[in-house]
Amino acid sequence: MTPTEQDGRQEAGPGLGNELSGPRPGPGLLFRMGHGCARRPWRVIAVWLLVLLAAVGADRAWGGTYKDDFALPGTAAQTGADLLDAHGGPAARGVPAQIVLSTARDGADGQNAQDGLGAHREAIDAARANLATLPEVVSVADPSATSGTMARDGRTGYFTVRFESNPARFEKSYVGLVDEAVAPLRADGIEVEYGGPLGQLARSGGADRASEAIGVATAVLVLLIGFGSVAAAAFPLISAVIGLLAGLAALGLVAAQVSLAAVSPTLAVMMGLGVGLDYSLFLVTRHRRLLRDGADPAGAAGRAVATSGRAVLVAAVTVTVALAGLFASGIGFIGLLGVAAATTVLTGALAALTLTPALLGLAGRRIDRFRVRRPVDEPDGHADMWHRWAAAVGRRPWTALVASVLLLGLLAVPTASMHLGHVDAGAAPAGSTERRAYDLVSDGFGPGANGPLTVVATLDRDGTTAQERTEIAQDLQRVLARTPGVASATLPAPTADGALLVSTVVPAGAPQDRATGDLVHRLADRTLPDTLGPYGATGYLTGPVAAQQAFRDVLADRLPLVVGLVVTVAFLLLLTVFRSPLVALKAGLLNLVSIGASFGVVVAVFQWGWGGSLLGVDEPVPVESYVPMMMFAIVFGLSMDYEVFLLSRIREYWLAGHGDRESVAAGLASTARVITCAALIMTSVFLAFLLAEDPVVKMLALGLGVSVVLDATVVRLLLVPATMHLMGRANWWIPGWLDRLLPRLDPEGAERADPELPRRATEVAEA
Repeated sequence: MTPTEQDGRQEAGPGLGNELSGPRPGPGLLFRMGHGCARRPWRVIAVWLLVLLAAVGADRAWGGTYKDDFALPGTAAQTGADLLDAHGGPAARGVPAQIVLSTARDGADGQNAQDGLGAHREAIDAARANLATLPEVVSVADPSATSGTMARDGRTGYFTVRFESNPARFEKSYVGLVDEAVAPLRADGIEVEYGGPLGQLARSGGADRASEAIGVATAVLVLLIGFGSVAAAAFPLISAVIGLLAGLAALGLVAAQVSLAAVSPTLAVMMGLGVGLDYSLFLVTRHRRLLRDGADPAGAAGRAVATSGRAVLVAAVTVTVALAGLFASGIGFIGLLGVAAATTVLTGALAALTLTPALLGLAGRRIDRFRVRRPVDEPDGHADMWHRWAAAVGRRPWTALVASVLLLGLLAVPTASMHLGHVDAGAAPAGSTERRAYDLVSDGFGPGANGPLTVVATLDRDGTTAQERTEIAQDLQRVLARTPGVASATLPAPTADGALLVSTVVPAGAPQDRATGDLVHRLADRTLPDTLGPYGATGYLTGPVAAQQAFRDVLADRLPLVVGLVVTVAFLLLLTVFRSPLVALKAGLLNLVSIGASFGVVVAVFQWGWGGSLLGVDEPVPVESYVPMMMFAIVFGLSMDYEVFLLSRIREYWLAGHGDRESVAAGLASTARVITCAALIMTSVFLAFLLAEDPVVKMLALGLGVSVVLDATVVRLLLVPATMHLMGRANWWIPGWLDRLLPRLDPEGAERADPELPRRATEVAEA
């Protein structure tokens, strides 16, 4: 132990008979902030309400929309798309979406089914004319056998409608305009379904709102049971909701400046609501204990912010650092998803540190009004179940360590077979127009027609003649059609300016199939260079499926960098806060193990299909390419939350002058109830989003929910106490040179803000 830590322990233990070596430092910044907010509650509440109203008003006036548009500079898919934009004309410009027509399924009478779409040319022409007049529409191509958009039996076809921007982000009312435009088709007995981004727009969105409502309702129930009074349960909820609303409004303003993904607000709600409730919950629990120990309300709020609030601050910074690490992916789309989640995490933490103490000060000693059960807070230092549990782990630390590692390792086994890809519309909810459109195209054209590839060939040699261009096109089509995994390939056609040859390749498999990803690599790496190279031409593979594959490849290459960066920065932060290399290293390693287990559960459920149908996913799907990176950043940050709260409490007892075994037992017992409540709340918030329609949201919800459960049970109850018992006095060892080098984040003695700590530690030791 360094001299600095010895001084800290000496000053921290006046109740144990230690003499102070110098004048006791004054209250720290966090104490003064919490104390001030509690003494002037109405001012703080008024400021928060004004900020919230201003933010919501600004968002309504100047806020942006969320869209999935993203670029992959330097990739062949992006280069091909840019070439098409420059040379392809209106037919290649904009965002495409399909409107699928069929006379072969329900909705068409027998005569229509026999005649096929050819018997409905008048209705098709009318619908095409109507669609062309809609706002945002660039071009409309109707079903045609020559263009490959009419099935061989003539019963299924589709319009290709190109929009100025992504229609998935249009107002819901736009679907009504499309319905009116295609009304002649439905009136003529033709089934009409919307695919691609237009089908995404047609989703109701009601399930997402239900998820949010269920998450809030479950949180209220847990808070009432955990706290025992309506007033105490209401404060964390009020603080979390106000912080969340302010964060979402700020996020809308950010969306006006940069392109944020469509899933951004959902991710922000999941994170902001969960951590906001947790952070406020920890403060309220400590405050109630201090009130019971005789502190005045303002002083109790100040001490709660100085102790638990310090852990909240460290946890919020750790989560934010982990999310900021997503920018190391080199893809702005992913980094900005981290920004979306971090925005509501920071506003939730700010609300917890300022609005919560203000509400506590306003309530005073009446915090336990309207009781529903006996109010509870941090437990006394008696031999309750948590003390007995900690003692049992201390007696058999190796058994606890091996058992927990084996359990997490078993759950992590499926991770080794993880297949990254893009979840296509085949996994959309059964009965949705998006899913029906996908199935119609699969039945009429084959599954690969839902994700065609576009080959763009540039004629690099000057003076290419028409004859040479024809020879190149015929040779290219012949090679493409013979490539394994290709169902069909059109004859490459020149653009109007003759600069490009463009061909459409239909894979044999569905867009999300592993074989389709292999085909993309085969075409880009071998087929196109080998075929076009001798002609002095260059080929690029583009389209949504090719872009998704390039996206997956970039993320897979950058994932180790993101992991290394986040773990390193988190290690340095924890090292600075807890001043222990072993504690910081242990926290990082244990979190990596729990993350691997969370990945394994996601792979087993979604990729292997174990129970996926119970979540509304009818068939096995690949793990969405960006989910592992997002899950890692979020799970690593959230894992650190409970680690920080537990270690902070253990360190407080250790600084009060008690041994390692007693400190671990007391810290675990003091935080057990509140961490359990917090974990139940966050798990309920995450798992409620399993009701969402988007399979990717379901993946994130399940992965995050499982990670919280594992961290609050296996990691907190077994791994942390077992490893700390095994490390013994080495837990808080730090070389003197490193202690002097590291900055001090609590120079005014935040750990000493609770004067009752030495007495409680003594009770724990006696128990």
